[in-house]
Amino acid sequence: MTETAPDTTAPSSTTAPTLRFCPSPTGTPHVGMIRTALFNWAQARHTGGAFVFRIEDTDAARDSEESYAAIIESLRWLGLDWDEGIDVGGPNGPYRQSQRSEIYAEVIEKLKAGGYLYPSFSTPEEIEARNVVAGRPKQMGYDNAERDLTAEEIAAFEAEGRAPVWRLRMPEEDLTFDDLIRGEVTFKAGSVPDYVVVRADGKPLYTLVNPVDDALMGVTQVLRGEDLLSSTPRQIALYRALVELGIAAQVPEFGHMPLVRGEGNKSFSKRDPESDLFHHRERGFIPEGLLNYLALLGWAIGPDRDVFTMAELVEAFDVRDVNPNPAQFDLQKAEAINAQHLRMLAPEDFRARLVPYLAAAGLVSAHEDEALTEREREILDDAAPLVQERMTLLGEAPDMLGFLFVADGALEIDDDARKTLKDGATEVLDAAVAALESLPGDAFATAAIEAALREAIVGGLGVKPRLAFGPLRVAVSGRRVSPPLFESMEILGRDSTLTRLRSLREELAAS
Repeated sequence: MTETAPDTTAPSSTTAPTLRFCPSPTGTPHVGMIRTALFNWAQARHTGGAFVFRIEDTDAARDSEESYAAIIESLRWLGLDWDEGIDVGGPNGPYRQSQRSEIYAEVIEKLKAGGYLYPSFSTPEEIEARNVVAGRPKQMGYDNAERDLTAEEIAAFEAEGRAPVWRLRMPEEDLTFDDLIRGEVTFKAGSVPDYVVVRADGKPLYTLVNPVDDALMGVTQVLRGEDLLSSTPRQIALYRALVELGIAAQVPEFGHMPLVRGEGNKSFSKRDPESDLFHHRERGFIPEGLLNYLALLGWAIGPDRDVFTMAELVEAFDVRDVNPNPAQFDLQKAEAINAQHLRMLAPEDFRARLVPYLAAAGLVSAHEDEALTEREREILDDAAPLVQERMTLLGEAPDMLGFLFVADGALEIDDDARKTLKDGATEVLDAAVAALESLPGDAFATAAIEAALREAIVGGLGVKPRLAFGPLRVAVSGRRVSPPLFESMEILGRDSTLTRLRSLREELAAS
């Protein structure tokens, strides 16, 4: 769809809210960013409103196309669709700030003409010196000293070669708004100084372009992190100016979501592996499980209930129910919820989702379920149901199922599995080989395998049932713990099973 640049007049107001997700492409998508996207998406879908996705890429030094592509990929993978914006188009494009310079220039001129912006020539050193003389704390910053410069004073500064930044006039009364999550919030008059919205080189700052984009795209609810709460009075002041100029239809409602913290209630650093969205995908989280858990970081669907579908989230979500207290990312709980969602998948869906992880480990020939060989598909059809109730992450598939795909001679026995082989393992292996040799290929099925082995080992050797089959599991899978043994033998087939049993027997005899 073609993106058409809008004019700078206020969009018409609608009853259903419009929300937006507007990340900066400065790194790998992290769980805090995705939680923000999720809550905005859920609020839009719950209310029947619109969800806009745009990119704030005006920081050329930090922005990257790689990060831009990764953000889009993350939303696509998670299934967080949008109604307007990147790749979708709409009436208010372009949807990358780097392509909207002419729009911002027009708005800046209107703000200047309306007297909402004024030129400021003071250097940081001059501002600090004035604060010292006035006994003001340094953290108060700018002192609003240049609000009423005369034409002669402006000309004198320009004659010195100074180029001004442009500041927005903050209101001189208390600024109060009703936060959708935190209730009434008030910033006292004078607590927020006039702030810069245009650099000396004429380029707008984020403090201007973000509200301008919201205004022109008809955004009516802004949900963002609590770390941005202190900047909200600045945005509201600018919105009021945009409303008075006819550029914005209204000042949007704000909701400031709790921050996501890491282990030990510490700030969740972008460098923390647990904050990296793709790290979780690589480990085998599925979108349904990860989104379910992220929704719990500040919100709950009901008492004593943690697992729900995205459809149930959309039906129940209301931003006013979000808890304002900080939320802690608990990896163990996230994994437990993911495991529940794996069990909820239809068998054929679960099987198909295993394929990319098996392919990445070199165990199958293709990353797509449809491209598997006939034998690979046959193995996976039979094996997937054996592990669906046992897996926590899809990334466990190579370890759990790898033995079914490797050649008999390539099977490696784990050290911890080898340590379980006690005295008597050779007798157990001998009895198993003898018992299974008596089964013809067409009778080599789970029930017959189990009956033959129980008779030979439990009955014939007198080995306790809980100890009887350990050596067989090690021989067949190379692991101490594996999918159900007799079913695994059936999948491998008579020849491979006997080959593996004999191989371990020979190794033990030679040691």
